Amino acid sequence: MKIRAVIVEDSRLARNELKELIKKHNEIELVGEAENVDMGFELIQKERPDLLFLDINMPEKDGFELLEMLDEVPITVFTTAFDEYAIKSFEYNALDYLLKPINERRFAMAFEKVKMQLSGSQEETVTTEKLSEKSQIFIKDGEACWLVKVGDISHFEIVGNYTRVFFEEKKPLLYKSLNQVEEKLPEQYFFRANRQQIVNTNFIENVVPWFNGKLKLQMKNGEEIEVSRRQSYIFKDKMSL
Repeated sequence: MKIRAVIVEDSRLARNELKELIKKHNEIELVGEAENVDMGFELIQKERPDLLFLDINMPEKDGFELLEMLDEVPITVFTTAFDEYAIKSFEYNALDYLLKPINERRFAMAFEKVKMQLSGSQEETVTTEKLSEKSQIFIKDGEACWLVKVGDISHFEIVGNYTRVFFEEKKPLLYKSLNQVEEKLPEQYFFRANRQQIVNTNFIENVVPWFNGKLKLQMKNGEEIEVSRRQSYIFKDKMSL
């Protein structure tokens, strides 16, 4: 299967150099290129690529801002002429970064990482806009940024008009409402426990009977989440054989 890729890069010379490197790898199918963030966003929405080669430093909007605009982020390899961005890219959990000018050996190493990442995550195409367990979402909270797999998130929680996301030991804010988040989540893994919280059922360690027909979920990360009475009945039905 071809790995479908796009390039978002403001320099025509840099785009051409990347295209020459891509030609040396038959597994990659370049499905489009864009010279700025807005064009890149439209291209990604249209093509839904597996792989994104993304310049960081672009005029008007930078590469990080493009990631903020996407509901689902492709596997991302940053390209940059500035070494200072390299460390920051790992805060985003980018798969890799390439310093310009990009040499053939370094490109090949990055592509090997891409193939390894994709080898266990190729899924059948479905006619839905729902995210999958292996989809990546972008989160920016202050100066900190992450690319997080949906399946690695233990739960979501309302904070005013926004949503707090819990994964590993981190609790950043996602600037979307909980209802907006719920619309995108895969229903087989995520459950609305109450008005304030959505849980990933894979992170439930124990279920405890609670007051007035309610349930309490004890999560693997130590959190305890109370399920509303109405949702407790639905949860029992959902999780029963």
